[in-house]
Amino acid sequence: MRSDTFYMHRALDQAREGLDAGEVPVGAVVVAADGEIVGAGFNAPVSVHDPSAHAEIRALRAAATRLGNYRLDGCTLYVTLEPCMMCAGAIIHARLARLVYGAAEPKTGMVESRANLFAQPWHNHSVTVEGGVLAVQACRLLQTFFVERRGV
Repeated sequence: MRSDTFYMHRALDQAREGLDAGEVPVGAVVVAADGEIVGAGFNAPVSVHDPSAHAEIRALRAAATRLGNYRLDGCTLYVTLEPCMMCAGAIIHARLARLVYGAAEPKTGMVESRANLFAQPWHNHSVTVEGGVLAVQACRLLQTFFVERRGV
């Protein structure tokens, strides 16, 4: 079985595609229990005119289509940035086994930064969560984007 860093590098590849497309560079991949990548996506709300086109949502949609089921039992989502509320809800609803993310998102993160949506007792599904995997690389991509866009 490949390591979390291997799959996070694939998510970073997706984030670079988003950067090249002029989108905020966040990338995600869904990995089945056998280690196969079954879905991938990068942020694209601007280019596809869809506020829900976050990397996680696009990767989940691709995986669900490929597997023929919206329930992604046994799958792991790797994403370069801590998920927002919308994406956290979709992750729980998809019944993922694990979430692995890179950088924390201090403004809207729903794992460690603003709240922990995954720890709430009312959910009928529990997702194992790990953060900080290749966080430095994920932060660098985001910084590159914002420096180029805003000069910050």
